[in-house]
Amino acid sequence: MTDEQERVQPSGVWATAVGVARVRALETGRADALFRDPLARAFAAAGGLWPHSPGLADDEAAQRRRRAVAFSIVIRTRFLDDLLRQASASGVRQVVLLGAGMDSRAFRMDWADGTRLFEVDTAAPLDFKASVLREERAVARCERITVPVDLREDWPGALAAAGHDPAAPTVWIAEGLLIYLPEDAVELLLARIGAQSAAGSWLGLTLGSRGVLERFGAGAAPGSAASLWVSEMPDDPVAWLAGHGWKAAGHTLRERAAAYGRPISTPPQHEEGPGGLISAVRR
Repeated sequence: MTDEQERVQPSGVWATAVGVARVRALETGRADALFRDPLARAFAAAGGLWPHSPGLADDEAAQRRRRAVAFSIVIRTRFLDDLLRQASASGVRQVVLLGAGMDSRAFRMDWADGTRLFEVDTAAPLDFKASVLREERAVARCERITVPVDLREDWPGALAAAGHDPAAPTVWIAEGLLIYLPEDAVELLLARIGAQSAAGSWLGLTLGSRGVLERFGAGAAPGSAASLWVSEMPDDPVAWLAGHGWKAAGHTLRERAAAYGRPISTPPQHEEGPGGLISAVRR
């Protein structure tokens, strides 16, 4: 039986990772792409989302919401790519992707010698991903280690068993993850990350901006990504992370988009507060 025949199709929360891959595949096809992800199209196709996404609502409001979400995915991907390059240049050789999904950074980015990249996610998406990677004959550009564990369980123990060294600096990425977790789970995740982070560690987060649940969640189709969102960022994310031992900087989507040459042409419909793209360094 082939990988394609054995492959378990996406379902539940992790199915959104295939939708993210489709967005990255579309960006990769642009002449002015902010990043190139040559595996994204294969992930999207394996999940039944390429070349089209079936069953999408046709009304203009839903289309606007989808475009806004897709745009945010593109900008956050580039933002975290840059953060990873900065952390690597500072000498960090451990990378942990929490809720890794269809992330292909182990394959598409250049890594310093000795880099170990851990992908933490449940078994289903990791198995799905592995089948696509085998079909594509993909070769990682660093030491890639998958850690199949639910983030609601003892993932620090599983990560340690896989070879992560908490005494050495780590760059942690939680991309598009925290918005799916209730506030108590977010606090627990940050506490666990902090306990495994030596001085000089880095942290890259994406947080749901204030009001995002009201703007996107209320009219979201059942089963869509936005329908699964449950948390927004704190009023002051920099102070919040300082309480967890991190020196952080927050950036808005509008600010980063302009910096990358993709300015948002429409004026903000509400007063923009702190940004949900977060970079931080362990004190």
